[in-house]
Amino acid sequence: MSNPERPHEPLPDDLIELVARRFRVLGEPMRIKLLDRLRDGPASVGELQTATASSQQNVSKHLGVLHDAGLLRRSKDGTFVRYEIADQGVFDLCEQVCGGLRRQFAELDELLRERAGG
Repeated sequence: MSNPERPHEPLPDDLIELVARRFRVLGEPMRIKLLDRLRDGPASVGELQTATASSQQNVSKHLGVLHDAGLLRRSKDGTFVRYEIADQGVFDLCEQVCGGLRRQFAELDELLRERAGG
């Protein structure tokens, strides 16, 4: 991210608020579950309800938040509404977080092994 040739310029406050809003949207475990399921392709509320073992009301509420944030788009499929990922970049962010967690767990595991053996 950092470029040694060019100093970092502070983010404008309005952009900071948008970034913080995106993180707040992603800060709910059910929304992560929904996004993870939608990674496999579009799905209806009923399909997502089954996949997450949650109520229709709960799934619909979280889908609405994700849709309003621009992460999902919806389309009519007969009498059903199907949801799909609108911003694939959300998975880049998830991979960054998961990669960071994997590194932390590996470091902790190594530290614990050293202490147990030493």
